Amino acid sequence: MTNNQIMFFIFSAVIVIFSILTVTSRRILRAATFLLFVLVSTAGLYFMLRFNFLAAIQLTLYAGGIVVLIIFSILLTSHVGAKLEQPGLAKVIFSALTALVGAAVAIAAILQYKFPETVIPKERTNIEDIGQALISTGKYGYALPFEVISILLLAAMIGSIIIAKKRKD
Repeated sequence: MTNNQIMFFIFSAVIVIFSILTVTSRRILRAATFLLFVLVSTAGLYFMLRFNFLAAIQLTLYAGGIVVLIIFSILLTSHVGAKLEQPGLAKVIFSALTALVGAAVAIAAILQYKFPETVIPKERTNIEDIGQALISTGKYGYALPFEVISILLLAAMIGSIIIAKKRKD
């Protein structure tokens, strides 16, 4: 087994374990911390694939931006150490059933798809082309997706504040 395979299995195990811990944790600050481990491990996989730009974006935007924003929003509220209520048995069974059906559909779709072998031409991309694509509003431009991401960040902050907000009843 090569070092790349070992690192792949380590990153994959960290992603699976901490993803489960993220959604099953009853403490919201711990769940946000577990999410940070998932996002950093995903960036590690991108680095292994030599997608350095995508890995850097993963670390700065998601691990550095969204998680810090969520943690900051949680710390601004007064329920940092409060536990979320235990879900009922019906919710647990329905959630597990939904996850299994979703996994089965995804696995079936992946196994049935015939992945064509493609040859990608080796082209050099310069920084000026990337910069022009980032500020362009035309075809293949990224200005609109960045605006959508800013709305996503706002929604994530509002959602985390609502979840962590102290109830007055």
